[in-house]
Amino acid sequence: MRRMLISIGYLFGMISIIHAQAVQGNITDLSSHQPIEGVTVYLLPNNMYAATDLAGNFSFSSVQQVNSLRFTAIGYQSKTVPLKEFQKHQNSISLIPVSIELSAVTVSPLAGDPFQAISRIDIALRDISNSQEVLRLVPGLFIGQHQGGGKAEQIFLRGFDCDHGTDISINADNMPVNMVSHAHGQGYADSHFIIPETIGTVNFKKGPYDAGKGDFCTTGSVDFHTLNSLPYNTVKMEAGMFNTFRLLAMFNMLGEKEKQKQQSWYTAAEYRYTDSYFDNPQHFNRFNFFTKYYGRISNNTWLSFSASTLYSKWNASGQIPERAVSEGITGYYGALDPNEGGETSRTNANAQFITTVHNGDVIKNQLYYSYYTFDLHTNFTFYLVDTVNGDEIRQKEARNMFGYKGSYEHVGYFGSARLHSEAGIQFRGDATNNSTLSHTKDRYILLNNIKLGNISELSASAYLNETLRLNDRFSINAGFRFDQFYYGYNNKLASDELYPGTGLYKVSDHSLNPKLSFYYNQNENLQFYLSLGKGFHSNDVRSVVAEKGDLSLPAAYGADLGTVFKPAGNLIINAAIWYIALDQENVYGGDGGTVEFSGKTKRAGFDFSERYQPLPYLFLDMDLNYAHGRSVDDPKGQNYIPLAPVWTSTGGITYSKQTGFNGSLRYRYMGDRPANENYSLTAFGYFVTDFVLNYTKKNYEIGLTINNILNTKWKETQFDTITRLKGEAAPVDEVCFTPGTPFAARLSFSIFLK
Repeated sequence: MRRMLISIGYLFGMISIIHAQAVQGNITDLSSHQPIEGVTVYLLPNNMYAATDLAGNFSFSSVQQVNSLRFTAIGYQSKTVPLKEFQKHQNSISLIPVSIELSAVTVSPLAGDPFQAISRIDIALRDISNSQEVLRLVPGLFIGQHQGGGKAEQIFLRGFDCDHGTDISINADNMPVNMVSHAHGQGYADSHFIIPETIGTVNFKKGPYDAGKGDFCTTGSVDFHTLNSLPYNTVKMEAGMFNTFRLLAMFNMLGEKEKQKQQSWYTAAEYRYTDSYFDNPQHFNRFNFFTKYYGRISNNTWLSFSASTLYSKWNASGQIPERAVSEGITGYYGALDPNEGGETSRTNANAQFITTVHNGDVIKNQLYYSYYTFDLHTNFTFYLVDTVNGDEIRQKEARNMFGYKGSYEHVGYFGSARLHSEAGIQFRGDATNNSTLSHTKDRYILLNNIKLGNISELSASAYLNETLRLNDRFSINAGFRFDQFYYGYNNKLASDELYPGTGLYKVSDHSLNPKLSFYYNQNENLQFYLSLGKGFHSNDVRSVVAEKGDLSLPAAYGADLGTVFKPAGNLIINAAIWYIALDQENVYGGDGGTVEFSGKTKRAGFDFSERYQPLPYLFLDMDLNYAHGRSVDDPKGQNYIPLAPVWTSTGGITYSKQTGFNGSLRYRYMGDRPANENYSLTAFGYFVTDFVLNYTKKNYEIGLTINNILNTKWKETQFDTITRLKGEAAPVDEVCFTPGTPFAARLSFSIFLK
């Protein structure tokens, strides 16, 4: 496989070094001794630049007249070192971790990641101890929970109701979080197996412009990367309103001697329980375990191996019609079917090898595996269809997911022009056993099966990513991606009218996706970029085989025109106008077991983000987003996109200090939006404010977190649904909702141990 990747890399015209001296080296964290990725390295005085890879390595193959090197990275003290001194220390240097200073942040001249500065700042400043809050690190991304804390959140971004992940690619340590052909919804992305305190960085990219990303990357992608090492051992206890409890423990498994040898192994475990704020107690339980080894296993190879397991079980209040509250049938936080709820688990193993070749080329190999179970009980329509037993449904599956990712990176030169080439291949397989949609009563009484079968889906992908830096200001990134999909569905239900009978149904399809981006850096404080690209998301196998492969991979065409700039030393801004057009698609409705048809859509809007530091420990941030979306094929007035966000904004004020008092006051705002195609029903907006206050010392921390400090009454999720309540003569079409959290306070106490 290694020879194959090397051949692919050189096949696409990777250029060898032809003149001048080579400068290369390695950068590590002074305290952890672990390599630092994403450090910008400048050669002075000619100001050539490069970035460190996952192993902390950088290289310049063709340079002249180098006097010194300058190293800059967010969260680290900048450093300038004479070349002779750097070589004297065997081309290795350590950077000192420091508090975030916006004055030290430079606009990255490296093409491909205009959001890097914003994401690094946010992860350093935000206090996150809840898995649901992790996704909110992405500017403009909103989430909604409507089936208890154990279910994946509904995601909104760039005018898309992404459902539970259909139009956004989510990865954890490069392992897919999204589930294809899931029992509940296509692209279902349950990230609750990630323990928040283990997250080291969160990288996000908006739009379908990254050749390394394939399925579900239409609005963009989110990549969570866990810590390679722990700075200290931690024990944390939390307790709060509504019988909420949490216990966290994180421990280093190796001593200081191993750390000096760049070896790290730690474990983390989390248990959470809450009854939540609903009248029907959730009895929510979740257990997480995570362990990770990261270290150098040879002179040129690093190994990252992690394993994790999640188990969660809960009751849910579900969605309730507005008339049920106004007529006094149930309370605002009540439930109409107390049997709703679920149970889920996921166990992962993930191994990544990073090898640096003698000329500075980088080979990456990754193998991953997940075993996953899901069992959900819901009732959206109550007594609409079955007026005697009710419409409760059960969605269930057991899944094996496995995959491989490999890539080869090379840097070559055409004179002073620098060409960074990356070629990669990816494989993913999913196999489910007895994916079920059934009509039930009181959770476990089976009335009849609606869907029953085994799903198999295999994808194979290849991509090429070329970044040509013509000079210190102008860069071009061109990418191309090919994805091949093979679908199989073994229908076990003779009564399923979607198929001619029982047996195995198979189809295949492919997608070609070009990408092109231009970057212009005026200086270290100003960058402009234009990105164009085509992406896609796959559709559910049960829909694809029923339609004989028609439109199984609907395309998304995107364009971004943006800028990253620092108008002042303590202020950084990212702004962009964007456009996304989505092809017609066939959608499998997991709640009904039917194929639904939707036409083409177009969306356009703008994103604006600012991060401001008026005082040494005081930070202000604000994200403002607007999206205008319409269906293309429907007449005006009937072409609204249900639940598509229009105006959204988040922001806050943070006081961040390593010791003493620190905290934040943050808000989330979502404006009114259409609940149906003709906007006769409205999904009403909300404005919610959260508060965090911590007192931190060297060995301990005491914290207070208050969600919805103003006790605003708001609706977290809303849907246009036709329902019939028990005893009603006729169904009613109206908005059904899940209420958002009221005032909820919790205390925490953490102990830090070396």
